[in-house]
Amino acid sequence: MTTPGSPPAPSDGLPWPSLLVLGTATFTMVTAEMLPTAVLPQMSAGLGVSEARTGLLVSVWAAAVVVASFPLVRLVAGRDRRAVVAVALGVLAASSLATALAPTYGVAVGARLVGAAAVGLLWASANAHVADLVTDRLLARSIAVVLGGATLGMVLGTPLASLVTRVVGWRAAFAGLALLTLVVAVLVRLVVARAAAPATERPGEGATPGAAGPAPAGGPGPMITVTAIVGVLLVGHYGAYTYVTRIVEVPADALPGGVSGLLLVFGLASALGVVLAGRFGARTAPVLALAAGGTALALLGLAVVDVHPALGVAVVVLWGVSSGALPPLAQTLILRLGGPQRRATSSALIPVVFNGGIAVGAALASWVVAGGGVGALPVPAAVVVAVTAVALGAGARAWSTPTVVESGGDRAGRAVAESPAGV
Repeated sequence: MTTPGSPPAPSDGLPWPSLLVLGTATFTMVTAEMLPTAVLPQMSAGLGVSEARTGLLVSVWAAAVVVASFPLVRLVAGRDRRAVVAVALGVLAASSLATALAPTYGVAVGARLVGAAAVGLLWASANAHVADLVTDRLLARSIAVVLGGATLGMVLGTPLASLVTRVVGWRAAFAGLALLTLVVAVLVRLVVARAAAPATERPGEGATPGAAGPAPAGGPGPMITVTAIVGVLLVGHYGAYTYVTRIVEVPADALPGGVSGLLLVFGLASALGVVLAGRFGARTAPVLALAAGGTALALLGLAVVDVHPALGVAVVVLWGVSSGALPPLAQTLILRLGGPQRRATSSALIPVVFNGGIAVGAALASWVVAGGGVGALPVPAAVVVAVTAVALGAGARAWSTPTVVESGGDRAGRAVAESPAGV
């Protein structure tokens, strides 16, 4: 029974208003991260620097997320995550506006660093809030809905920013993003529901009724192991994706729109992967292993995409669907293995491992390409991802049956553990 003033118990349905607003937040976050790539020539000219230096704004962003996420999550521990998300979105809006007004490259770098720190906190807080907002049965679908916004940021956000830049300039693109982000911050405070679980970690206690995920016994080992495997997987995937335009340029020549058209196909396939992750994500660990295997197969196929355009398109579609399913599945599994007791830690690991994978993958891919050309990249990337697929498959059974440590009267946690729709 809900007592006066207590958070509402989660319902059997998805909290659509909350998830859609948080999904819009992830749209702004991904658009903010990738915006310099969409306005590269114009921004470089406006700031008086080379395109290579402007491109570094994306790398600096990823590094800042890795460094800032854990300290900031610890700093706001115990606070209402809705307030944290709203304030962090406000900071991101200010960062985007400062970038729009930046008179020099140095000011733009400083603004980007502040925005990246805010986004690291945003990813962690949004993930944790979703996990606290829904029951375990709905976690994979909820994460997929929220990450749908991130996918749209890649598919639509960057092209729209490029269009705005061509019409009214790159500074207007950043200013428009600042305004959108500020609107989303207000919506978070007005629309997003309170969590059904406490915002603080309480070691030694059982699962909170209604919180997503049974509380796993045996320490953080499984959570850390899966996070490490996912990090290696992302190194292989993002290493190849860094040079996607070079890898697929031969089959893309046969398509309307060339490389841009094939990248649109990849983006749509990624969106389908997110949908499938939500549909079949109840068995998160084995489905994640399957998605990793599909990604490895697609990366291997990149070595022969120039044989025929149809083969190239098929490989890109497989790559998009498989890799698109990876983020929601990986985030769901990490959150589940962390459980309510380690919610802040597991949610902070997610932006760190993803941005670290991007940074390390791009660096290693550059080294491979420098030594052997872009054609030397697909096979080692496929091998790296295939090894992680085997590791995920080997641990799938153990990671699918966490032990529930119940406190007195914790019927909700027991129901989640016994449900056939559980992990």
